[in-house]
Amino acid sequence: MAIHAINVRNQFRGRIKEIVVGPVVSEVDVETPVGIVTSVVTTRSVNELNLQVGTEVLALIKATEVSLAKV
Repeated sequence: MAIHAINVRNQFRGRIKEIVVGPVVSEVDVETPVGIVTSVVTTRSVNELNLQVGTEVLALIKATEVSLAKV
């Protein structure tokens, strides 16, 4: 599959570090140059995309709201 164009501006290339498989949804941790990004996706998608630890992926982040908290 090739991505020809996409309107998501926040993109982080990385490799899957860990997958926590659940019966319906799974957590996929992606190691990127800016740190770990965790995505919750359906377990069906994990299987259909053949996602595995070490697979190179793009983490595409599109949000209508970003909240900040002072630390």
